[in-house]
Amino acid sequence: DVFEQPQHVGHKKIEFHITTDIPAVLQKNSEKEEKDGKRVYLYAGTEENNNTGFGRIFPAPSSNDKMEIEEEDDEIPSEFISRRDLEKNRLSREEMEKFSVFKNYEPGNPNCRIYVKNLAKQVQEKDLKFIFGRYVDFQSEVERNMFDIRLMKEGRMKGQAFIGLPNEKAAAKALKEANGYVLFEKPMVVQFARSARPKQDPSEGKRKK
Repeated sequence: DVFEQPQHVGHKKIEFHITTDIPAVLQKNSEKEEKDGKRVYLYAGTEENNNTGFGRIFPAPSSNDKMEIEEEDDEIPSEFISRRDLEKNRLSREEMEKFSVFKNYEPGNPNCRIYVKNLAKQVQEKDLKFIFGRYVDFQSEVERNMFDIRLMKEGRMKGQAFIGLPNEKAAAKALKEANGYVLFEKPMVVQFARSARPKQDPSEGKRKK
């Protein structure tokens, strides 16, 4: 009773109401903060210029960054495969080397038509449209008419397909992203078609095997 019991004093919290006139020190590190009176809390004993400890508490980052990452997929209609699913079910380069179908693989000469082989017997045209339709702008009548799928279901060409795309750029993107994609437990082999050149070239027939 002789001595007074010390009273426990917790952390003192100083509250600043920042208006549109933000000091230069805060403005430098708070360019993304809104200037509408956001509250910034400083614990007592923490220097403003010291970034360690519990200095300033900034607002949580917005979800805009996440939206930007998914923006490209948002542009692809939902009836087609997403880029994420393509990557998830595609073989890596090391895995491709274990399959004989990728032995001596050559993409071929770039053109607007691609050749797909090693297709499972269950594959239908709608499955190929689901994958390769993402490279076509169906709002454009020209691109829509150029998109063509020819799936071979009989004879020696069974399990192969030729797909016409709007342009060489779309075909190159399709080849890069779909080659090695596992469809019905079989990896697709995607190459540029050799028969895409105009037929008026008289020597084309001689070069074709």
